[in-house]
Amino acid sequence: MYNRSHRMKEPRGDIHARPETSAPRRDFYARLDKKNLAPVWEVLGDLFPVEPHPSCVPALWKYSELRPLLLEAAGLITAEEAQRRVLALDNPGLRGCTQITQSLYAGVQLLLPGEIAPSHRHVSSALRFVIESKGAYTAVNGERTTMHPGDFILTPSWTFHDHGNEGDSPAIWLDGLDFPIVNFFDAGFIERYPEASQPVMRREGDAVARYGTNLLPLEYEAESLTSPIFNYPYARSREALHLLSRNSAPHPCHGFKMQYANPATGGYPMPTIAAFLQFLPSGFLGAASRSTDGTVFCCTEGHGRSRVGASVFEWTEHDIFVVPSWCPVAHEASADAVLFSFSDRPAQKALGFWREHLV
Repeated sequence: MYNRSHRMKEPRGDIHARPETSAPRRDFYARLDKKNLAPVWEVLGDLFPVEPHPSCVPALWKYSELRPLLLEAAGLITAEEAQRRVLALDNPGLRGCTQITQSLYAGVQLLLPGEIAPSHRHVSSALRFVIESKGAYTAVNGERTTMHPGDFILTPSWTFHDHGNEGDSPAIWLDGLDFPIVNFFDAGFIERYPEASQPVMRREGDAVARYGTNLLPLEYEAESLTSPIFNYPYARSREALHLLSRNSAPHPCHGFKMQYANPATGGYPMPTIAAFLQFLPSGFLGAASRSTDGTVFCCTEGHGRSRVGASVFEWTEHDIFVVPSWCPVAHEASADAVLFSFSDRPAQKALGFWREHLV
């Protein structure tokens, strides 16, 4: 739901006021509990809130603090032993859940030169947003793609994937996965490939040639809701934003913002996760907006700040921050800046839940 003039009305009184508790009611509730029953009227406000009240809270992770800790982890555990050497971005409001929002996971992964993150597959869909890389790669279902800073890379559900670093410097990227959604439905599976690396069956660039040039294989019919290309190079995406900024005015809230698309369907790149890239020109002072999809942001270029609810986050290159569901956010750019972001918007839209409100 998108309505530029929409304003939320204040509720008249407390529509979920809890009934008074008396001794007979407490006795009744105790007997219900022994029968594995519960009085809904006691928790109605939690089940049907007037508006979202997420446990997720605004949070910022500074890359200048993350990177040394990743390198320290490399001295304590090998990539082979860890399977995936990742520091999870645990939301302070969701500690112990290994989640950055109620529905999504985020972490920062490190591969040292010569290391391999062994091949496996799982039901959860994943994305990689590359922060540092000079010679690292990701392999997905028999095709490798070289990882460059700013590239947006997919690992579709139930596809074998491994990572390797053939360069001479650390490779670091932001991971985003939907396993909280998968695990909510108790639908999670994982399988390891027999070897550390899967065999390369297709030359690099094969998927882009088939699906990423405004052409499709003859009589192609999509077999999945996930994009058939799995690397969206930053150079091309950044050029699109540059041209857009020269030919049009910025959105009052989002600046120049584009969403990554599935070239076969025009929809989102994954059925549960959307990803976006936005350019904020120097001096941009964005109006506040809020939406029901809690969103993870990573600064790709420049620096600025974002007002997230009552918090103000000063960010620069590679810093990561999260905006909870229905929390107002306004971005400002003190220099030309680019923000990458991802959220669960496709899942919410598919279910008819998603709302946006320009404050």
